[in-house]
Amino acid sequence: MIYVLNGLLPETAADHVAANLRPVLGSVPEITEWSDFCRAQGADLPTAIHVDTGMNRLGLSVDEAVQLAGTRKMLGFTPSLVMSHLACADTPGHALTARQRAVFADVIRRFRGVPGSLANSAGTLLGRDFRFELVRPGIFLYGGVAITGVPPLRPAVRLEVKIIQISNVAAGETVGYGAAERLKRPSRLATVSIGYADGLFRAAGSSDLAKGVEAIVAGRRCHLVGRVSMDLATLDITDLPEDAVQRGDVAVFLGDGISVDDLAARSGTIGYEVLTSLGARYARRYIGG
Repeated sequence: MIYVLNGLLPETAADHVAANLRPVLGSVPEITEWSDFCRAQGADLPTAIHVDTGMNRLGLSVDEAVQLAGTRKMLGFTPSLVMSHLACADTPGHALTARQRAVFADVIRRFRGVPGSLANSAGTLLGRDFRFELVRPGIFLYGGVAITGVPPLRPAVRLEVKIIQISNVAAGETVGYGAAERLKRPSRLATVSIGYADGLFRAAGSSDLAKGVEAIVAGRRCHLVGRVSMDLATLDITDLPEDAVQRGDVAVFLGDGISVDDLAARSGTIGYEVLTSLGARYARRYIGG
């Protein structure tokens, strides 16, 4: 079964059923619309209920959830799941996390027989009390870090891009837009087919003040030179043997020792943003089962 987390948009109930999807209802209007649809169809169509336990983003208030639990026989449908979302699970010891868990436990006991789900990836590391019947791992599925300091899982994403041009550039020349970086030595540069339109953030670029992110070329780490462009970036391959790299070879931005969180940290962001920003222009290849 697939739950659609972000609520029920108006007049989309039939679309959910046709696609065999279960909406996660987080407001009284959504519950009313789904209930009316079930009655019109003469069917008890399962769905999930989202309760806001402290994040203040989506979900029924606790009072609304308690009232719903007491009247659910009149809904016209049977909730198949009650869920909430932790706001600070990735910050060990945060007071809000324990408070959310306590509130959720009180709500879920009122929905007798309905499974509960509270833990995201970080929440699964907080102990059995946070796991209830179902957990919702996200970043874990990609081998990312959910709590700072906790070792990551095995990486599940590899990002390779092609080298499209190799150039020899004199010392003192600048590279890229804005002449942000001036070469301190005669350099051999590889221009690669990746840019901020593909999810390599402009903040990942290099300047005279700070080196950019690294990629693996011919088994060695090479750092970016100059700003990241929309479609292109430039790597310094000066320290590689001249015959080690050719046009058409690959540069690895994720994999071979560079994790999602490594790339994110050097780009001034988080692993989630890196993964969700990887653009549509990549050829994706899925391996394994």
